[in-house]
Amino acid sequence: MNYAKRDKAAAKRFFQKALKASGNVTARVITVDKNAAYPPAIQQLKDEKVMPDACEIRQVKYLNNIVEQDHRFTKRLVRPGLGFKSFHTAWRTLKGFEAMNMIRKGQIEGIEKGG
Repeated sequence: MNYAKRDKAAAKRFFQKALKASGNVTARVITVDKNAAYPPAIQQLKDEKVMPDACEIRQVKYLNNIVEQDHRFTKRLVRPGLGFKSFHTAWRTLKGFEAMNMIRKGQIEGIEKGG
């Protein structure tokens, strides 16, 4: 099996797993990086009626860089607080950090950027 077929099969398995996961709603748009295996895998899932035809794919070249850049603020705050006593403490603390970051970036309705 060559690399292209293997990558396409892996991408298809990944999307199938994501679609079957509980709590996930049917996606309207799927944003992925520029990996060439994604479009054929998504098209195959659409042909097999596993994914709705209306679902669009949006490719962003350096998607991982964008995500990592967005979480830099949270990572900076978490490092000194490593060693949370419980999962729930970590979850609540990280949720607060993310909320503060969203407020800072102006992603909360009614609050301007930097407000």
